[in-house]
Amino acid sequence: MEALGDRLQLLVKTFRRECPRVLESERTTVHGADGMMMVLQLAIAEVNKQHRGEFKVSLSDVLMAWKHLLFGKLHLPAPDSARLDNYDLIVEAYESFLKHSNTVDLVDVLRMYKQLRQVNADPEEPVSPIQLFEFLTGTMEFSGLPDSSVPSTPSSISRPCSSQMKMAVRRVFCSYLNLLVNTKNDMAVALTLDVPGRALGRQAFTDVKHAAQSANTSLFLAVTSFVRAIQLGGKGYAPAESDPLRKHVKGLSDFVQFLDNLEEILGEVPDPSVCGAKLVAAIRAALVKGRSSGDALYAAAEETTKELKERICQIHEIQKRAASGSGTGISPARPRAYAVNHATAFGGRDTVKVLMALLDEEALTPPCANKADLLSEEQPDLGGAEGTCVLTLFRSPEVSTGCSPQPLKNRVQSRLDLLKPKAKDKAMRSQFACTYKEEELPLNRVLEFPSSSQVPTCVHPAPKVRTTPAVDEESCSGAEGRSTAKPPSECPNKEQSGIQQGAALKPRSGNALTRGAGPGDGQKAGDNTQSKGNKRKQVDSDQHGGSENRPPEKKRTTSVSVKVPGKKVGKAAGKKKLISGQGKLTSFFRV
Repeated sequence: MEALGDRLQLLVKTFRRECPRVLESERTTVHGADGMMMVLQLAIAEVNKQHRGEFKVSLSDVLMAWKHLLFGKLHLPAPDSARLDNYDLIVEAYESFLKHSNTVDLVDVLRMYKQLRQVNADPEEPVSPIQLFEFLTGTMEFSGLPDSSVPSTPSSISRPCSSQMKMAVRRVFCSYLNLLVNTKNDMAVALTLDVPGRALGRQAFTDVKHAAQSANTSLFLAVTSFVRAIQLGGKGYAPAESDPLRKHVKGLSDFVQFLDNLEEILGEVPDPSVCGAKLVAAIRAALVKGRSSGDALYAAAEETTKELKERICQIHEIQKRAASGSGTGISPARPRAYAVNHATAFGGRDTVKVLMALLDEEALTPPCANKADLLSEEQPDLGGAEGTCVLTLFRSPEVSTGCSPQPLKNRVQSRLDLLKPKAKDKAMRSQFACTYKEEELPLNRVLEFPSSSQVPTCVHPAPKVRTTPAVDEESCSGAEGRSTAKPPSECPNKEQSGIQQGAALKPRSGNALTRGAGPGDGQKAGDNTQSKGNKRKQVDSDQHGGSENRPPEKKRTTSVSVKVPGKKVGKAAGKKKLISGQGKLTSFFRV
């Protein structure tokens, strides 16, 4: 009589060969005993949340529902113990999770085997329902089955890693390899999203889960769609700024980038043995990064890497011998006809065959003896923020009920404190202080020292009256004949006061004698030479004089020759002309 392990492997190989006849996808993966219990735990917690409001489940409820689930699916007599409340809803949630993740369990494999087997080639029933029940519950002796928790050869050397740590590390390795075969496996995404640590805790997983539910897609497709939209999408196709996943864009990008690297290795390396070794080595390097050789995780990763490499080489040799004979018996997913790189699409097919055979063997691993180590929320720390407990990840964080934890007075005071201007510390500044970015002046400083553009001006200001030295023919004697006026800067309101006093408006430019003389002097200015000089000066002043809104110019110093008895009157000499723009520049620095 063949061993139970050989008969189970025959059962799975037949299913893998004929599954395209009954399944939509050829890359459907199989859940073993431990995977079935983890899915059942999530289903019970989901039903409890819908009816009790808490995403929690006790270990006793999981074990009771586990026994009833196996009896029901294997069509065995029901046990005497009472079933849980809402048991039908639990089974419905369990089956829905498997279908959504493109996975099946071992009971489904046995059920489909009866439909898929070849009458003349395959045995009628390699495994009976009773034997499968005893295998899944762990109540029978196993022979011919791989056991990942126990070394294959006895050794007296004590290993630094515990069985729980090794089991968790091996589960992460297989989850990464599972995503290369079946990207719809939500359980694999939950086990690898934050391992190694990417700052993607429970809140990030909840946001990804909500995005997948709203789009009716898998978790992996929700993550990759968001990251691709960020990397390749334009302004019109990028996710909105209010998208909750934008808070975790760095961690999600790292996760997708790591899987892209694994996909690149899968497509570029043609030899399945070498490709599988590189894939396992890449996962191992990510897990042990930054850890010492004495760490328990480091030891577990090293041991798991060695075992998986050896098993991949063995499976490849078995498939090569079978290919030279009657065929492999495994039909992986065929590449799409519209694949751009056909070499890459065909290059990884042999490696996918090996990975699927490896994952099928992992599903046939005997169940964990200690169910508490498998289902408890206290899982080994593999570098993530929330550990590797699936139940904790799928449990949504507590949402605020809307009531304020602080009274209104405290909230108002905290808001006022935020609005108060903070005191700026006067730190010591170095000799390169001129290169610092100057902070904006407060509003009161700006109002106290307005710029020239803020000075109020009228639309039609009065002409500016300039007083220059005036000489009277009758009273001109020595230095008393000259009188200088104050500059405009000393008398800023001189023009307005002159208007209020009724002063006569004179032309803005002209002879200094004409501007400074009174009414009586105007009659004495009838000389032709003096008139011609005044006209020339009027033209020069009109050309060089500013407009009415021009800022006040600097005081000009002119020397005037006045006609006095016994002396000749000449034109103004030594007159200084302003350069274009000098008046504006001078007024700017004066302010």
